[in-house]
Amino acid sequence: MLSSSKISAPREVVLDTETTGLDQRQGHRIIEIGCIELVNHVPTGRVFHKYLNPDREIEADAVAVHGLTTDKLSAAPRFAEIAGDLLDFLDGAQLVIHNAEFDVGFLNAEFEPLGFSPIPMERATCTVKLARRRFPGAPANLDALCRRFNVDNSGRTFHGALLDAQLLAECYIELLGGRQPGLALAVESSIGMGVISAGAIMRREPRPHAPSAEELAAHLAMLSELKSPLWLAEA
Repeated sequence: MLSSSKISAPREVVLDTETTGLDQRQGHRIIEIGCIELVNHVPTGRVFHKYLNPDREIEADAVAVHGLTTDKLSAAPRFAEIAGDLLDFLDGAQLVIHNAEFDVGFLNAEFEPLGFSPIPMERATCTVKLARRRFPGAPANLDALCRRFNVDNSGRTFHGALLDAQLLAECYIELLGGRQPGLALAVESSIGMGVISAGAIMRREPRPHAPSAEELAAHLAMLSELKSPLWLAEA
């Protein structure tokens, strides 16, 4: 029985980044980050989205993927300016990331020089690994998952951190088995605090189970036909 009308709700953040290149060990940086908050696997409407000035050139191959150039980002904030707000948004949440090792590696390469603790890998759910376990041998990239689950990705002419996080959130729910109407708990207006309402519980009187006179007579008649029942046998 619930001891309170409120219980903690699982909180997750679906996260994606865009970068200047593929390897943070070569000095590549995050240039866009997008986050979607889920509570009980349901989007709450809270998002975190920033473009970032990397203070370095962006590789041509990367520009071809996300369309972000050095000029476009020249007036954007540096990662150090948004790191505290980002950590506040991520605080206490399990992270849901497509190819988690890539994004967590880049995040830690940004956080650690600023004196922040690295994000442990066990805090991240990798949807690539999740998809490969559920559909062995099938493509596990985001476009393939969108096609499999009929998620509309027609606006994805370029990769974008917030757009990809939104698409991934939809695919993630499907990877978990899909959302079943009527089974979700109601989320209160205080959803940002990670709290849900348990709702009122209706008490029902116990149903009577005593046999009727007719049922007792039929039972006794059945017993009278049994020969040497076990419960009368000598020990």
